[in-house]
Amino acid sequence: MSDVLAWQLICAAFVLFMTPGLAFFYGGLVKQKSVVSMMMLSFGSIAVVTLLYVLIGGTGIAGNGTDGGSKLFGNPFQDFGMSDLMSGVGGGDAANAFGGHAFLVAFCIITVALVSGAVADRARFWPWMLFAALFTTFVVFPTFRWIWGVDSEGTFYGWLANDVWGLGQGALDWAGGTVIHQSAGAAALALALVLGKRKIGFSKEESVAHNVPLVLIGAAILWFGWYGFNTGVFGADEGQTSLIFFNTLVAPAAALLGWIAVEAVKDGKATAVGAASGIVTGLVAITPACAFLTPVWAMVLGLVSGAVCAFAVDLKFKLGFDDTLDVVGIHLVAGFIGCLWVGIFGAEALTGGSLVFGGEVKLFLAQLLSSLTVIAFSFVVTFVFATAIEKTIGFRAKEEDEIAGIDLVLHGEGYALD
Repeated sequence: MSDVLAWQLICAAFVLFMTPGLAFFYGGLVKQKSVVSMMMLSFGSIAVVTLLYVLIGGTGIAGNGTDGGSKLFGNPFQDFGMSDLMSGVGGGDAANAFGGHAFLVAFCIITVALVSGAVADRARFWPWMLFAALFTTFVVFPTFRWIWGVDSEGTFYGWLANDVWGLGQGALDWAGGTVIHQSAGAAALALALVLGKRKIGFSKEESVAHNVPLVLIGAAILWFGWYGFNTGVFGADEGQTSLIFFNTLVAPAAALLGWIAVEAVKDGKATAVGAASGIVTGLVAITPACAFLTPVWAMVLGLVSGAVCAFAVDLKFKLGFDDTLDVVGIHLVAGFIGCLWVGIFGAEALTGGSLVFGGEVKLFLAQLLSSLTVIAFSFVVTFVFATAIEKTIGFRAKEEDEIAGIDLVLHGEGYALD
């Protein structure tokens, strides 16, 4: 086994471990009576996305390994069930291909799982599984193709990566700030609007984590897994990989301070949940930018994203949409900041020129337009699917079940509550 393949498989395991970490993070934030339900949405996503990836995603719609289909949407039957790829098992090419697929499917999984934070305390499990399948097929796989599609010769052909809306400039999104975090954040907003507010708990005073240590454990697992998330992406040399690893430490550390500093000014206290949220915010912001910034600019990005998102998470109370666990305020906002940051402060040697370093405007425009494109696409498609599910089989739990606690009603298990 080559060193490259070994590292990619290790990174794939890191990224897969992030979804249970997310389940811990989300599970600690919700009410006692819905923690099992919340965590099941993440674990359910693992099952749905993995099977779909094998059948139609990896070598078909997402276009990772084949050159069939259009630039927008691949052919789901191009290599159904990876049967063609299986013919090469035993050779080095097939081994490397499956290593890449193991890594990419873990990315797809956590994209879907992230969205679940918007519907905590009130979403039914089986309708969520149906939504996860639709969102994976019609949003995750296509948008991954737009930025990371690779043909049979190993050439990236994604239209966002090569030429955004005729600019003659491709967007830079190293590990998914656009097609993972902004996509998930836009979908979360659509779901929150379709399902509506919780009957109990939609206020800043009532939004209290039931298990803070669980939140911190989840944040720690996410931070650990994120090193695989960012450094496992193919294409960096050793020096750039080391920079990516270092920036993945610097940005969340700075974002932690940025978030709790805002908390201390606003509320007089720096909280552990705020620290954990700051870490995740910094990780999200550095995801698209980790390969293109000097450590100083990664640090500034962390401080800015942490401070901005500490304010952004309160917008849901002012605007009236119930994004329960702040997927919009953290993932959409921080992902957007991180993508734009590349176009403003990206190192010239690593980007070809940004606004500040090189005086180039095209990269900034490509970052902006690619972000807006994915946000709009994910929001519209999610809104349509979520509305259809709610109007037919019902996405949201019954009011009496929500009040009583959906863990026992939907899953027959949970904390022993008096």
